[in-house]
Amino acid sequence: MIDVKYPWPPAGQAWQSLPEPVRRAMVDAGARESARIFHGRATYNPRWRLARPPVLTADSFRELNEVCDRIAQLILDACRRRAETAEELRALLGVPPGDTRLLDEQEPLTEALLAAYRPDVLISGGEPKIVEYNIDSSLGGGFDADTVIERFGALYRERGLLDGISARPAPSLLDRRFVAIRDELGLAEGARVALLMDFDADYPGLDDPAAFIRILSPLIPRAARFGIDLVIAPVATARLDDAKRLVVEGAPVDALFRLFVPNRVTPSAGLDAVSGALTAGTLPMFVSAAAWLLGNKINFAWLYEDIDQLPADDQALIRRYVPFTAALTAAELDQALAEQAHLVAKPADGSAGHDVLIGPELSPEAWADGVRAAIARGGDILQAYVPADRVAMDFVEIGTGAVVTDEVPYSIAPYLFGRTGSGALARVGYPGGEGVLNLARGVLLTGVLLID
Repeated sequence: MIDVKYPWPPAGQAWQSLPEPVRRAMVDAGARESARIFHGRATYNPRWRLARPPVLTADSFRELNEVCDRIAQLILDACRRRAETAEELRALLGVPPGDTRLLDEQEPLTEALLAAYRPDVLISGGEPKIVEYNIDSSLGGGFDADTVIERFGALYRERGLLDGISARPAPSLLDRRFVAIRDELGLAEGARVALLMDFDADYPGLDDPAAFIRILSPLIPRAARFGIDLVIAPVATARLDDAKRLVVEGAPVDALFRLFVPNRVTPSAGLDAVSGALTAGTLPMFVSAAAWLLGNKINFAWLYEDIDQLPADDQALIRRYVPFTAALTAAELDQALAEQAHLVAKPADGSAGHDVLIGPELSPEAWADGVRAAIARGGDILQAYVPADRVAMDFVEIGTGAVVTDEVPYSIAPYLFGRTGSGALARVGYPGGEGVLNLARGVLLTGVLLID
């Protein structure tokens, strides 16, 4: 049983617990140094930057990680009650053969698939609500979250703002991920590991691969601290040698850290080379493409389908932290129309907020049209609407340097690697922004500061 002490502290309580002069100095320092803090970080927002990070208590963050880890186990269990192999799960999810690249269809569904995950958590009514689960190695935002919070922490230390205060950046998710890669793949000291990305994907900065790789280059000495010789390259440049080993940047690699999405990666000769090495058994990969299937949002519906079969503690955990979810089919149309104010609809395998319908924000006509279109398209879910609590955050306007405090929605996405919690990605709304908290909609990314 997970011993949690929720409800979550009221939004902003941890920040308000810091002395007022310290809070004022932190906001002033963050506003003055915003260009330095956010240099090279991903954003679509041309106007606003955060003047400070969100602040959480260390106890609350630890408990959140415990809840998220148990929910991940329950998702895997729900899948395993229905399927034994990746092929069986893919078919149940309605994913066409070949859509999930690099998938070994005969792979059994084991706990090895839970090597890397990042749930998306809204704080609603004072409690965490896990609205979706990203289970894969291609978890976005980690480099940005870690870098931003480390820069905030360094700035505060330079100015002595944390002297005598038990506050610190959340543990490095980048470091924890390298530990998981090394341990999960059983790598020897000095193993050459390729970090491969799809530079045709939709993410800020990918249009200039050389510049993007330069931005990521600090990962190389960081990986070396954990015995990994990291090489970063576009997946399209990989090839096979005569021994069916994957060759990247002129030499064979011992393993692959896959940082591209298996159902959206651009076909290329390099991707074919990765597939060939996997088939030949010469390339350990972090993580298996089968893990991507576990993140399909229909798995939340399965949690509720099975809930009466579960132990009482797990039933309570799901009902408390996972919004009710069901597959969106014609059978749910009348309910969806009648309960518009309390529902959202979204693609079960979607991302970046695309095709998400938020019932309370739409006219009845737009909601009805959208729901009918989703049913006709197939593969959507219907989920209980979870309004995000708003918290007062501080921003700097880039053009004027003005500091503005505004109440905005936010979400927390903790990263767990090798079933161990580390840091988190905070998506923070901005003055005048909308309710969908996604990078493509202009939200601001940072890590979190923890206090005891």
